[in-house]
Amino acid sequence: SVTCPSCEKCRCLPIFLFLTEVLRKTLDPDPTVRRPAEKFLESVEGNQNYPILLLTLLEKSQDNVIRVCAAVTFKNYIKRNWRIVEDEPNKISEADRSAIKANIVNLMLSSPEQIQKQLSDAISIIGREDFPQKWPDLLREMVNRFQSRDFNIINGVLRTAHSLFKRYRHEFKSNELWMEIKLVLDTFAQPLTELFKATIELCQTHSTNVSALKILFSSLTLISKLFYSLNFQDLPEFFEDNMATWMTNFHNLLTLDNKLLQTDDEEEAGLLELLKSQICDNAALYAQKYDEEFQPYLPQFVTAIWNLLVTTGQEVKYDLLVSNAIQFLASVCERPHYKHLFEDQNTLTSICEKVIIPNMEFRSADEEAFEDNSEEYIRRDLEGSDIDTRRRAACDLVRGLCKFFEGSVTGIFSGYVNSMLAEYAKNPSANWKHKDAAIYLVTSLASKAQTQKHGITQANELVNLTEFFVNHILTDLKSPNLNEFPVLKADAIKYVMIFRSQLPKEQLLQAVPLLVAHLQAESIVQHTYTAHALERLFTMRGSNNSTLLSPAEIVPFTEQLLNNLFKALALPGSSENEYIMKAVMRSFSLLQEAIVPYIPTLIGQLTQKLLLVSKNPSKPHFNHYLFESLCLSIRITCKANPTTVVSFEEALFPVFTEILQNDVQEFVPYVFQVMSLLLEIHSSSIPSSYMALFPHLLQPVLWERTGNIPPLVRLLQAYLQRGGSIIANTATDKIPGLLGVFQKLIASKANDHQGFYLLSSIIEHMPPESISQYRKQIFILLFQRLQSSKTTKFIKSFLVFINLYCVKYGAIALQEIFDDIQPKMFGMVLEKLVIPDVQKISGQVEKKICAVGITKVLTECPAMMDTDYTKLWTPLLQALIGLFELPEDDSIPDDEHFIDIEDTPGYQTAFSQLAFAGKKEHDPIGDAVGNPKILLAQSLHKLSTACPGRVPSMLSTSLDSEALKFLQGYLQAASVQLV
Repeated sequence: SVTCPSCEKCRCLPIFLFLTEVLRKTLDPDPTVRRPAEKFLESVEGNQNYPILLLTLLEKSQDNVIRVCAAVTFKNYIKRNWRIVEDEPNKISEADRSAIKANIVNLMLSSPEQIQKQLSDAISIIGREDFPQKWPDLLREMVNRFQSRDFNIINGVLRTAHSLFKRYRHEFKSNELWMEIKLVLDTFAQPLTELFKATIELCQTHSTNVSALKILFSSLTLISKLFYSLNFQDLPEFFEDNMATWMTNFHNLLTLDNKLLQTDDEEEAGLLELLKSQICDNAALYAQKYDEEFQPYLPQFVTAIWNLLVTTGQEVKYDLLVSNAIQFLASVCERPHYKHLFEDQNTLTSICEKVIIPNMEFRSADEEAFEDNSEEYIRRDLEGSDIDTRRRAACDLVRGLCKFFEGSVTGIFSGYVNSMLAEYAKNPSANWKHKDAAIYLVTSLASKAQTQKHGITQANELVNLTEFFVNHILTDLKSPNLNEFPVLKADAIKYVMIFRSQLPKEQLLQAVPLLVAHLQAESIVQHTYTAHALERLFTMRGSNNSTLLSPAEIVPFTEQLLNNLFKALALPGSSENEYIMKAVMRSFSLLQEAIVPYIPTLIGQLTQKLLLVSKNPSKPHFNHYLFESLCLSIRITCKANPTTVVSFEEALFPVFTEILQNDVQEFVPYVFQVMSLLLEIHSSSIPSSYMALFPHLLQPVLWERTGNIPPLVRLLQAYLQRGGSIIANTATDKIPGLLGVFQKLIASKANDHQGFYLLSSIIEHMPPESISQYRKQIFILLFQRLQSSKTTKFIKSFLVFINLYCVKYGAIALQEIFDDIQPKMFGMVLEKLVIPDVQKISGQVEKKICAVGITKVLTECPAMMDTDYTKLWTPLLQALIGLFELPEDDSIPDDEHFIDIEDTPGYQTAFSQLAFAGKKEHDPIGDAVGNPKILLAQSLHKLSTACPGRVPSMLSTSLDSEALKFLQGYLQAASVQLV
């Protein structure tokens, strides 16, 4: 049991009471009560013993709500903080880590199920980082619990093992992964198999005891899930040797029917259904990946699963089972090995008739979801999370059968489609579900390959999509009564959306105004599908990579389109509909200056919406597209008339101020990006409203959140670009703060490139005298970081920076500052960094800066001609010609694995780049140098005139002949020669 770490009991009690009260407040629906409590918990996350207090509270508290809340808080704390990230503070002390690992398994196994699940998740998060190296006894401790014979404990172990091993299903193959799986198999496979056999025997012993059966069948389902995870990457030798045990028992369980386990509930899947569903998944895995070894067992599984399909009812509780069973058939029928099982025409007809058609029907449960749970319906249907729906599985089976039997299957189904449409025509209001099934069937038959970006990319040539569109889809789109048969309308809209790449352009254009009208439909699904369809149509590309539907073709519908989109946001259930907001963004992007007349009205609506959602941000995608739409409004309007930037600032700044004051973490990075965009539009100096904010941007607390760093750096760059001299004159006391930010960023491997962005802007835009006293210290910091942690990314940024410094202040200044830090330092940097690594530089602007900087060092630095540094002159020129002519060296040392810039864990808002707030690439050299090769030729010519004979002799003695040839080409192109 976890003991309270503080001291004697009497002094612990106030802490527990206080923590209990704080946790209670985090459950309060009132944000003014909830937010401060959440902030407080966030502030104590780094305190030693905090996680131990949470565990003690969830074990000892008498209040079940508080226990569950403590468990959830603990799990989220582990999720945010367990992983140790380089350069990030490690909030969990080693003592706490050890105490957690020593106690959590016991605590989890002795807790009620609701808490057990949270702690089991926490164990799997810790396991992902620490298992097996830093937590070697975890598995042994878990396996030992199998001996307890207490299935509540055993199920806790199985649940934890499942959350620990399920990642094997989607991890990339690697030696490390193989080693871990081998270790797991060596320890776990035999005890798991023994437990499987023992549990099946116990099921027979207790076949009349319903409460015992429920626990045992939960165990069997978890064991089956573990079987799937452990067999996913490859067929382990142990499971191959014991295949008879597993497969015989799986087959028996598939055919088992115990009346005691049948439930009256029509919605919720029972234990029997869940177990059989998982067994279908396991059989499909073996049929797909290990077909040779599985062949002896396959026929009996096909028979058992076929019988299961034809005897299982239409109730919702069987959905997962039926869809997994159909997916099994789908995976079998597209393997050449098993083609013979399906060749017979009667078999095909039987499958179509008894499995596919019944499972494509739109049931009353689907209708209920369409009307009352539209968000879930859309998520399943549009976003492809319908993996476990009957319709999706039936559709996959059609596709699988079409692989070898396209003609026969299309022929069988064509008859069904025609009879369904005929039934609908007889009495549309009674038989509309027949048409719905017909459309779904045509879609399944026609779709061979599909992508998110293009919809259906490959279609069945035996299905005439255009003819079906004209005869059966257009009628629903044109129907004057928008709210009649909403399911069929949604079907028609979806048809346009998924076959957009197959339908001719004129039909898409014909559909646009009809779709615009459907935005006003009352049905959430209908107007959401409409917004999504329009957004997808507006992104389609034509042959010359411009949009397929040109702005000129859509302009006639602008007013109605924008009106209806914003009206749709006011419809019940759609106030934060991400599809509508994405369609707003896409419409702005397509129509460009055509939206300018409407912006004064729309910006008010967008700002209102922003104010509303900032009170409680809950839909990240909606919020993202809202900010993108704001950026587009600003860009498009200010492109036509830059002075309108002021009216945008007047509209947005009050909301932005509120967001920053209330520290709405999700929105702060967006606000900085929009402010950067606004500030960059100002052509002259920085307005006073921005200068008032400047000191606040340097506060350390803002820089602690990783999500703030990229947009804050960009905003500071905008300040420097627009008013480096204003900052130097009116905010001199803030320069150390600015350099403090640079110092913090440069120390971090994840953010050092951001530090260089900031430093480059300081060098480029601040008056030289304002930073002269800090320059030496800046270079000392850079050298210290080079010594302590030299990464490829840092070296590339460092090289670009020193060359920018050279371009700005001259080659002599660069050489002097290096040699002032340490004698001969300039030569060391050239020899150890510039010459060997300049080939790694990527990016046109970066290469140009390096080329101009190196040219200046070669031709404007006297020390290069008459000191020890002269020996480096030719190798440096050789490296510069290499930068021009050789491919980029993108190799990275083996021991360097970057933290991906985005891959920092935690619940801090990750940085989301706004595409339409995008910063134009800035070239600090600009037009002063057009072609760096010509500049090199002219500069060498100038140098050779100043000291005749020196340059040609240095070239002829030690420059590589290939490089010399290139150099002669540059001299010819510049019409100069060396003397």
